[in-house]
Amino acid sequence: MKNMLIHGGKKLSGTVVIGGAKNSTVALIPAAILSRTPVTLESVPEIQDVYNLMAILEEMNVKSQFSDCVLHIDPTQIQDVPLPNGKIKSLRASYYFMGALLGRFGRAVVGLPGGDDIGPRPIDQHIKGFEALGATVTNEHGAIAIQAPKEGLHGARIFLDMASVGATINVILAAVTAKGHTVIENAAKEPEIIDLATYLNNMGATVRGAGTDTIRIEGVAELAAHNAHTIIPDRIEAGTYLAMAAAVGDGINVKNIISEHLDAFLAKLEEMGVVMDVGEDNIFVYPSGDLRMVQIKTLPYPGFATDLQQPITPLMLKAQGEGIIVDTLYPKRVRHIPELERMGANITVENDVIMLHHADHLEGCEVTAEEIRAGACLMTAGLMAEGDTTITKAENILRGYDRVIQKLRGLGADVELIDSETPAPVQAEN
Repeated sequence: MKNMLIHGGKKLSGTVVIGGAKNSTVALIPAAILSRTPVTLESVPEIQDVYNLMAILEEMNVKSQFSDCVLHIDPTQIQDVPLPNGKIKSLRASYYFMGALLGRFGRAVVGLPGGDDIGPRPIDQHIKGFEALGATVTNEHGAIAIQAPKEGLHGARIFLDMASVGATINVILAAVTAKGHTVIENAAKEPEIIDLATYLNNMGATVRGAGTDTIRIEGVAELAAHNAHTIIPDRIEAGTYLAMAAAVGDGINVKNIISEHLDAFLAKLEEMGVVMDVGEDNIFVYPSGDLRMVQIKTLPYPGFATDLQQPITPLMLKAQGEGIIVDTLYPKRVRHIPELERMGANITVENDVIMLHHADHLEGCEVTAEEIRAGACLMTAGLMAEGDTTITKAENILRGYDRVIQKLRGLGADVELIDSETPAPVQAEN
Protein backbone atom coordinates (compact mmCIF):
# COMPACT_ATOMS: atom_id res chain seq x y z
CA MET A 1 0.00 0.00 0.00
CA LYS A 2 1.16 3.51 -0.82
CA ASN A 3 0.50 6.85 0.85
CA MET A 4 0.86 10.22 -0.82
CA LEU A 5 2.24 12.87 1.54
CA ILE A 6 1.52 16.47 0.53
CA HIS A 7 2.96 19.51 2.26
CA GLY A 8 0.30 21.98 1.20
CA GLY A 9 -0.18 25.72 0.96
CA LYS A 10 2.34 26.35 -1.83
CA LYS A 11 1.59 28.05 -5.13
CA LEU A 12 2.50 26.00 -8.21
CA SER A 13 3.85 27.22 -11.53
CA GLY A 14 5.52 25.94 -14.67
CA THR A 15 4.56 23.45 -17.36
CA VAL A 16 2.95 20.02 -17.19
CA VAL A 17 2.68 17.68 -20.19
CA ILE A 18 -0.39 15.46 -20.43
CA GLY A 19 0.11 11.76 -21.18
CA GLY A 20 -1.85 9.38 -23.38
CA ALA A 21 -5.48 8.72 -22.52
CA LYS A 22 -5.98 6.05 -19.89
CA ASN A 23 -9.44 5.24 -21.22
CA SER A 24 -8.00 4.67 -24.70
CA THR A 25 -5.02 2.71 -23.46
CA VAL A 26 -7.06 0.17 -21.50
CA ALA A 27 -9.05 -0.64 -24.67
CA LEU A 28 -6.15 -0.53 -27.15
CA ILE A 29 -4.04 -3.04 -25.21
CA PRO A 30 -6.69 -5.81 -25.23
CA ALA A 31 -7.45 -4.92 -28.87
CA ALA A 32 -3.81 -5.71 -29.75
CA ILE A 33 -4.54 -9.44 -29.56
CA LEU A 34 -6.69 -9.09 -32.69
CA SER A 35 -3.53 -8.36 -34.69
CA ARG A 36 -1.61 -11.16 -36.41
CA THR A 37 1.55 -9.04 -36.27
CA PRO A 38 3.40 -7.19 -33.46
CA VAL A 39 1.81 -3.94 -32.27
CA THR A 40 3.49 -0.69 -31.14
CA LEU A 41 1.65 1.91 -29.07
CA GLU A 42 3.18 5.33 -28.44
CA SER A 43 2.33 7.95 -25.80
CA VAL A 44 1.32 5.20 -23.37
CA PRO A 45 0.77 6.57 -19.85
CA GLU A 46 2.89 5.11 -17.07
CA ILE A 47 0.02 3.97 -14.88
CA GLN A 48 -0.63 0.81 -12.91
CA ASP A 49 -3.45 -0.30 -15.21
CA VAL A 50 -0.92 -0.70 -18.05
CA TYR A 51 1.19 -3.09 -15.97
CA ASN A 52 -1.93 -5.00 -14.91
CA LEU A 53 -2.95 -5.47 -18.54
CA MET A 54 0.57 -6.54 -19.49
CA ALA A 55 0.36 -9.22 -16.78
CA ILE A 56 -2.92 -10.46 -18.26
CA LEU A 57 -1.32 -10.60 -21.72
CA GLU A 58 1.51 -12.69 -20.24
CA GLU A 59 -1.05 -15.31 -19.14
CA MET A 60 -1.94 -15.71 -22.84
CA ASN A 61 1.73 -15.99 -23.88
CA VAL A 62 1.63 -12.49 -25.37
CA LYS A 63 4.96 -10.79 -24.76
CA SER A 64 5.13 -7.05 -24.10
CA GLN A 65 7.81 -4.45 -23.35
CA PHE A 66 7.18 -0.99 -21.98
CA SER A 67 9.65 1.89 -21.69
CA ASP A 68 9.73 5.64 -22.41
CA CYS A 69 5.96 5.72 -23.06
CA VAL A 70 6.26 3.12 -25.86
CA LEU A 71 4.60 -0.29 -25.50
CA HIS A 72 5.50 -3.18 -27.80
CA ILE A 73 3.07 -6.12 -27.86
CA ASP A 74 3.73 -9.36 -29.74
CA PRO A 75 0.55 -11.45 -30.06
CA THR A 76 1.97 -13.80 -32.70
CA GLN A 77 2.37 -16.68 -30.21
CA ILE A 78 -0.89 -16.06 -28.37
CA GLN A 79 -2.53 -19.02 -26.64
CA ASP A 80 -6.28 -19.37 -26.29
CA VAL A 81 -6.67 -19.69 -22.52
CA PRO A 82 -9.49 -18.76 -20.12
CA LEU A 83 -8.96 -15.71 -17.91
CA PRO A 84 -11.36 -16.44 -15.08
CA ASN A 85 -9.59 -15.20 -11.99
CA GLY A 86 -6.55 -13.48 -10.53
CA LYS A 87 -5.26 -10.42 -12.40
CA ILE A 88 -8.33 -10.20 -14.63
CA LYS A 89 -10.35 -9.02 -11.63
CA SER A 90 -7.95 -6.20 -10.77
CA LEU A 91 -9.46 -3.60 -13.10
CA ARG A 92 -12.78 -2.96 -14.80
CA ALA A 93 -11.26 -2.49 -18.27
CA SER A 94 -10.21 -6.15 -18.30
CA TYR A 95 -13.69 -6.83 -19.68
CA TYR A 96 -12.43 -5.64 -23.07
CA PHE A 97 -10.75 -9.05 -23.34
CA MET A 98 -14.27 -10.43 -23.80
CA GLY A 99 -14.75 -8.72 -27.15
CA ALA A 100 -11.11 -9.09 -28.20
CA LEU A 101 -10.92 -12.84 -27.46
CA LEU A 102 -14.32 -13.40 -29.08
CA GLY A 103 -13.13 -11.57 -32.18
CA ARG A 104 -9.83 -13.48 -32.28
CA PHE A 105 -10.83 -17.03 -31.26
CA GLY A 106 -14.62 -17.11 -31.37
CA ARG A 107 -14.79 -17.77 -27.62
CA ALA A 108 -13.80 -16.23 -24.32
CA VAL A 109 -13.93 -17.05 -20.62
CA VAL A 110 -13.29 -13.91 -18.61
CA GLY A 111 -13.78 -13.26 -14.90
CA LEU A 112 -16.15 -10.51 -13.87
CA PRO A 113 -13.97 -7.41 -13.63
CA GLY A 114 -13.09 -5.27 -10.64
CA GLY A 115 -11.98 -1.62 -10.63
CA ASP A 116 -13.33 1.40 -8.83
CA ASP A 117 -16.32 1.04 -6.54
CA ILE A 118 -18.48 3.98 -7.68
CA GLY A 119 -21.80 2.20 -8.00
CA PRO A 120 -23.25 -0.44 -10.32
CA ARG A 121 -21.88 -0.67 -13.84
CA PRO A 122 -23.65 -3.69 -15.35
CA ILE A 123 -22.45 -5.47 -18.46
CA ASP A 124 -25.89 -6.36 -19.77
CA GLN A 125 -25.41 -4.17 -22.87
CA HIS A 126 -22.12 -5.96 -23.66
CA ILE A 127 -23.92 -9.32 -23.45
CA LYS A 128 -26.79 -8.02 -25.58
CA GLY A 129 -24.29 -7.04 -28.28
CA PHE A 130 -22.45 -10.38 -28.20
CA GLU A 131 -25.72 -12.31 -28.44
CA ALA A 132 -26.89 -10.18 -31.36
CA LEU A 133 -23.68 -11.21 -33.17
CA GLY A 134 -24.67 -14.84 -32.65
CA ALA A 135 -22.69 -15.73 -29.51
CA THR A 136 -23.99 -17.70 -26.55
CA VAL A 137 -23.22 -16.10 -23.18
CA THR A 138 -23.35 -17.94 -19.86
CA ASN A 139 -22.20 -17.28 -16.30
CA GLU A 140 -19.90 -20.04 -15.09
CA HIS A 141 -18.96 -19.71 -11.41
CA GLY A 142 -18.47 -15.96 -11.55
CA ALA A 143 -16.84 -15.93 -15.01
CA ILE A 144 -18.53 -14.92 -18.26
CA ALA A 145 -18.24 -17.65 -20.91
CA ILE A 146 -18.90 -16.52 -24.48
CA GLN A 147 -19.05 -18.91 -27.45
CA ALA A 148 -19.54 -18.04 -31.12
CA PRO A 149 -21.53 -20.48 -33.28
CA LYS A 150 -19.65 -23.03 -35.37
CA GLU A 151 -20.01 -20.86 -38.48
CA GLY A 152 -18.63 -17.82 -36.63
CA LEU A 153 -20.06 -14.48 -35.60
CA HIS A 154 -22.32 -12.64 -38.01
CA GLY A 155 -23.09 -8.97 -38.48
CA ALA A 156 -26.18 -7.51 -36.84
CA ARG A 157 -28.05 -4.30 -36.07
CA ILE A 158 -27.58 -3.54 -32.37
CA PHE A 159 -29.37 -0.77 -30.51
CA LEU A 160 -27.77 -0.06 -27.14
CA ASP A 161 -30.30 0.82 -24.43
CA MET A 162 -27.81 3.34 -23.09
CA ALA A 163 -24.79 4.95 -24.76
CA SER A 164 -22.30 2.81 -22.87
CA VAL A 165 -18.62 3.37 -23.66
CA GLY A 166 -17.68 -0.11 -22.51
CA ALA A 167 -20.41 -1.86 -24.48
CA THR A 168 -19.68 0.18 -27.61
CA ILE A 169 -15.99 -0.77 -27.45
CA ASN A 170 -16.62 -4.45 -26.71
CA VAL A 171 -19.10 -4.84 -29.55
CA ILE A 172 -16.66 -3.14 -31.95
CA LEU A 173 -13.88 -5.55 -30.89
CA ALA A 174 -16.09 -8.57 -31.53
CA ALA A 175 -17.68 -7.25 -34.74
CA VAL A 176 -14.55 -6.24 -36.69
CA THR A 177 -13.92 -9.89 -37.63
CA ALA A 178 -17.58 -10.99 -37.80
CA LYS A 179 -19.01 -11.89 -41.19
CA GLY A 180 -21.08 -9.19 -42.83
CA HIS A 181 -22.32 -5.77 -41.76
CA THR A 182 -22.80 -4.59 -38.17
CA VAL A 183 -24.57 -1.38 -37.15
CA ILE A 184 -24.32 -0.11 -33.56
CA GLU A 185 -27.04 2.45 -32.82
CA ASN A 186 -27.08 4.76 -29.79
CA ALA A 187 -23.33 4.21 -29.63
CA ALA A 188 -21.19 6.18 -27.22
CA LYS A 189 -19.35 9.10 -28.88
CA GLU A 190 -16.29 9.57 -26.66
CA PRO A 191 -12.94 10.51 -28.28
CA GLU A 192 -11.47 7.26 -26.98
CA ILE A 193 -13.85 5.34 -29.28
CA ILE A 194 -12.60 7.33 -32.26
CA ASP A 195 -9.05 6.50 -31.15
CA LEU A 196 -9.88 2.78 -31.05
CA ALA A 197 -11.53 2.91 -34.48
CA THR A 198 -8.47 4.65 -35.96
CA TYR A 199 -6.22 1.99 -34.43
CA LEU A 200 -8.35 -0.88 -35.77
CA ASN A 201 -8.74 0.68 -39.22
CA ASN A 202 -4.97 1.00 -39.49
CA MET A 203 -4.86 -2.77 -38.88
CA GLY A 204 -7.24 -3.37 -41.78
CA ALA A 205 -10.64 -3.13 -40.08
CA THR A 206 -13.51 -1.18 -41.61
CA VAL A 207 -15.13 0.90 -38.87
CA ARG A 208 -17.08 4.01 -39.91
CA GLY A 209 -19.02 6.58 -37.89
CA ALA A 210 -16.99 6.47 -34.67
CA GLY A 211 -17.73 9.67 -32.76
CA THR A 212 -21.37 9.65 -33.89
CA ASP A 213 -24.28 7.70 -32.45
CA THR A 214 -24.27 5.21 -35.35
CA ILE A 215 -21.21 3.06 -36.03
CA ARG A 216 -21.03 0.81 -39.11
CA ILE A 217 -18.62 -2.10 -39.34
CA GLU A 218 -17.80 -4.37 -42.28
CA GLY A 219 -16.22 -7.55 -40.96
CA VAL A 220 -12.82 -8.66 -42.24
CA ALA A 221 -11.11 -12.04 -41.96
CA GLU A 222 -8.19 -10.87 -39.84
CA LEU A 223 -6.24 -7.80 -38.71
CA ALA A 224 -2.53 -6.98 -38.88
CA ALA A 225 -0.71 -3.93 -37.50
CA HIS A 226 1.95 -2.31 -39.69
CA ASN A 227 2.51 1.12 -38.13
CA ALA A 228 2.83 2.47 -34.60
CA HIS A 229 -0.29 4.08 -33.14
CA THR A 230 -0.03 7.25 -31.03
CA ILE A 231 -2.64 7.43 -28.28
CA ILE A 232 -4.65 10.65 -27.95
CA PRO A 233 -3.99 12.93 -24.94
CA ASP A 234 -5.88 12.15 -21.74
CA ARG A 235 -8.72 14.66 -21.43
CA ILE A 236 -9.40 13.65 -17.81
CA GLU A 237 -5.79 14.13 -16.76
CA ALA A 238 -5.83 17.46 -18.61
CA GLY A 239 -8.99 18.58 -16.84
CA THR A 240 -7.53 17.57 -13.48
CA TYR A 241 -4.42 19.70 -13.98
CA LEU A 242 -6.45 22.61 -15.36
CA ALA A 243 -8.64 22.63 -12.24
CA MET A 244 -5.53 22.29 -10.06
CA ALA A 245 -3.87 25.17 -11.90
CA ALA A 246 -6.89 27.38 -11.26
CA ALA A 247 -7.01 26.33 -7.60
CA VAL A 248 -3.33 26.62 -6.57
CA GLY A 249 -1.50 27.90 -9.65
CA ASP A 250 0.60 30.99 -10.11
CA GLY A 251 0.58 30.57 -13.89
CA ILE A 252 0.60 27.01 -15.28
CA ASN A 253 0.89 25.85 -18.89
CA VAL A 254 -0.86 22.53 -19.57
CA LYS A 255 0.53 21.01 -22.77
CA ASN A 256 -0.47 18.16 -25.10
CA ILE A 257 -4.18 18.91 -25.02
CA ILE A 258 -6.97 18.54 -27.57
CA SER A 259 -9.14 21.38 -26.30
CA GLU A 260 -12.20 20.27 -28.30
CA HIS A 261 -12.35 17.18 -26.08
CA LEU A 262 -12.79 19.49 -23.08
CA ASP A 263 -15.38 21.95 -24.38
CA ALA A 264 -17.98 21.33 -21.65
CA PHE A 265 -15.34 21.43 -18.91
CA LEU A 266 -13.67 24.58 -20.21
CA ALA A 267 -17.08 26.28 -20.44
CA LYS A 268 -17.59 25.68 -16.71
CA LEU A 269 -14.12 27.00 -15.86
CA GLU A 270 -14.87 30.16 -17.85
CA GLU A 271 -18.26 30.48 -16.14
CA MET A 272 -16.46 30.34 -12.78
CA GLY A 273 -14.17 33.18 -13.83
CA VAL A 274 -10.98 31.20 -14.55
CA VAL A 275 -8.80 33.10 -17.05
CA MET A 276 -7.10 30.94 -19.70
CA ASP A 277 -5.30 31.23 -23.02
CA VAL A 278 -6.30 28.30 -25.21
CA GLY A 279 -3.62 27.46 -27.78
CA GLU A 280 -3.39 24.88 -30.53
CA ASP A 281 -2.28 22.09 -28.18
CA ASN A 282 -1.91 23.82 -24.82
CA ILE A 283 -3.85 25.89 -22.30
CA PHE A 284 -2.21 28.50 -20.04
CA VAL A 285 -4.09 29.09 -16.79
CA TYR A 286 -3.56 32.45 -15.09
CA PRO A 287 -3.64 32.91 -11.30
CA SER A 288 -7.27 32.97 -10.19
CA GLY A 289 -9.03 35.99 -8.82
CA ASP A 290 -12.58 35.95 -7.46
CA LEU A 291 -14.47 32.86 -8.59
CA ARG A 292 -18.19 32.21 -8.93
CA MET A 293 -19.99 29.00 -8.03
CA VAL A 294 -21.60 27.03 -10.86
CA GLN A 295 -24.04 24.20 -11.33
CA ILE A 296 -22.69 21.06 -12.98
CA LYS A 297 -24.59 18.10 -14.42
CA THR A 298 -22.54 15.21 -15.79
CA LEU A 299 -23.66 13.77 -19.11
CA PRO A 300 -22.34 11.41 -21.79
CA TYR A 301 -19.80 12.98 -24.15
CA PRO A 302 -19.80 15.75 -25.32
CA GLY A 303 -21.35 16.76 -22.00
CA PHE A 304 -19.47 17.35 -18.77
CA ALA A 305 -17.49 14.15 -18.03
CA THR A 306 -18.38 12.19 -14.90
CA ASP A 307 -14.64 11.60 -14.38
CA LEU A 308 -14.15 15.35 -13.94
CA GLN A 309 -16.82 16.14 -11.36
CA GLN A 310 -14.51 15.11 -8.50
CA PRO A 311 -11.35 16.85 -9.79
CA ILE A 312 -13.22 20.19 -10.17
CA THR A 313 -14.76 20.01 -6.67
CA PRO A 314 -11.80 21.52 -4.69
CA LEU A 315 -11.70 24.46 -7.11
CA MET A 316 -15.41 25.07 -6.57
CA LEU A 317 -14.78 25.30 -2.81
CA LYS A 318 -12.79 28.49 -3.52
CA ALA A 319 -15.76 30.14 -5.22
CA GLN A 320 -18.39 32.39 -3.64
CA GLY A 321 -22.00 31.30 -3.36
CA GLU A 322 -23.59 27.87 -3.48
CA GLY A 323 -22.66 25.30 -6.11
CA ILE A 324 -24.40 22.11 -7.17
CA ILE A 325 -23.09 18.93 -8.80
CA VAL A 326 -25.46 16.28 -10.13
CA ASP A 327 -23.81 13.16 -11.52
CA THR A 328 -26.42 11.60 -13.78
CA LEU A 329 -24.13 8.73 -14.77
CA TYR A 330 -22.79 7.60 -11.38
CA PRO A 331 -24.83 9.35 -8.67
CA LYS A 332 -23.13 7.31 -5.94
CA ARG A 333 -19.75 8.75 -6.90
CA VAL A 334 -19.48 10.67 -3.63
CA ARG A 335 -16.86 8.84 -1.59
CA HIS A 336 -14.62 11.93 -1.67
CA ILE A 337 -17.21 14.03 0.17
CA PRO A 338 -16.61 12.84 3.77
CA GLU A 339 -12.86 13.14 3.18
CA LEU A 340 -13.23 16.77 2.07
CA GLU A 341 -15.44 17.45 5.09
CA ARG A 342 -12.65 16.23 7.34
CA MET A 343 -10.41 18.85 5.73
CA GLY A 344 -12.92 21.60 6.54
CA ALA A 345 -15.06 21.70 3.41
CA ASN A 346 -18.67 22.85 3.69
CA ILE A 347 -20.21 20.25 1.43
CA THR A 348 -23.22 17.96 1.72
CA VAL A 349 -25.05 15.31 -0.31
CA GLU A 350 -28.86 15.14 -0.38
CA ASN A 351 -30.76 12.82 -2.72
CA ASP A 352 -27.61 12.32 -4.84
CA VAL A 353 -27.16 16.08 -5.25
CA ILE A 354 -23.81 17.48 -4.07
CA MET A 355 -24.11 20.98 -2.59
CA LEU A 356 -20.98 23.07 -2.07
CA HIS A 357 -20.36 26.27 -0.13
CA HIS A 358 -17.32 28.52 -0.05
CA ALA A 359 -14.53 27.31 2.26
CA ASP A 360 -12.12 29.97 3.51
CA HIS A 361 -9.41 27.40 3.95
CA LEU A 362 -8.80 23.66 4.14
CA GLU A 363 -6.75 21.93 6.80
CA GLY A 364 -4.41 19.04 6.01
CA CYS A 365 -5.22 15.67 7.59
CA GLU A 366 -5.28 11.96 6.74
CA VAL A 367 -7.77 11.07 4.03
CA THR A 368 -8.41 8.02 1.85
CA ALA A 369 -8.51 7.74 -1.96
CA GLU A 370 -11.23 5.14 -2.40
CA GLU A 371 -10.99 5.34 -6.20
CA ILE A 372 -9.03 7.11 -8.95
CA ARG A 373 -10.91 10.38 -9.39
CA ALA A 374 -11.65 10.75 -5.67
CA GLY A 375 -7.89 10.50 -5.20
CA ALA A 376 -7.33 13.25 -7.78
CA CYS A 377 -9.81 15.46 -5.91
CA LEU A 378 -8.03 14.90 -2.59
CA MET A 379 -4.66 15.54 -4.24
CA THR A 380 -5.74 19.05 -5.28
CA ALA A 381 -7.39 19.62 -1.91
CA GLY A 382 -4.14 18.62 -0.18
CA LEU A 383 -2.19 21.10 -2.29
CA MET A 384 -4.69 23.83 -1.34
CA ALA A 385 -4.72 22.95 2.37
CA GLU A 386 -2.60 24.37 5.17
CA GLY A 387 -0.27 21.80 6.70
CA ASP A 388 0.29 18.19 5.72
CA THR A 389 -2.16 15.87 4.01
CA THR A 390 -1.64 12.11 3.86
CA ILE A 391 -3.67 10.31 1.21
CA THR A 392 -3.93 6.60 1.94
CA LYS A 393 -4.67 4.06 -0.83
CA ALA A 394 -2.66 6.32 -3.16
CA GLU A 395 -2.19 3.36 -5.50
CA ASN A 396 -5.68 4.26 -6.79
CA ILE A 397 -4.27 7.58 -8.00
CA LEU A 398 -1.34 5.76 -9.63
CA ARG A 399 -3.84 3.62 -11.56
CA GLY A 400 -5.03 6.64 -13.50
CA TYR A 401 -2.43 9.42 -13.46
CA ASP A 402 0.78 9.22 -15.49
CA ARG A 403 3.98 9.87 -13.46
CA VAL A 404 1.96 12.01 -11.09
CA ILE A 405 4.64 12.60 -8.44
CA GLN A 406 7.18 13.65 -11.07
CA LYS A 407 4.69 16.02 -12.70
CA LEU A 408 3.59 17.63 -9.43
CA ARG A 409 7.19 18.16 -8.34
CA GLY A 410 7.90 19.72 -11.72
CA LEU A 411 5.31 22.35 -10.84
CA GLY A 412 6.92 22.98 -7.46
CA ALA A 413 4.69 20.82 -5.27
CA ASP A 414 6.16 19.35 -2.09
CA VAL A 415 4.84 15.83 -2.46
CA GLU A 416 6.17 12.31 -2.03
CA LEU A 417 5.05 8.71 -2.17
CA ILE A 418 5.78 6.52 0.84
CA ASP A 419 5.02 2.93 1.81
CA SER A 420 2.13 2.89 4.24
CA GLU A 421 4.09 0.60 6.57
CA THR A 422 6.86 3.20 6.73
CA PRO A 423 6.36 6.09 9.20
CA ALA A 424 6.06 9.48 7.51
CA PRO A 425 9.33 11.43 7.62
CA VAL A 426 9.63 13.90 10.46
CA GLN A 427 9.84 17.47 9.23
CA ALA A 428 12.48 19.69 10.80
CA GLU A 429 11.11 22.70 12.66
CA ASN A 430 11.81 26.12 11.20
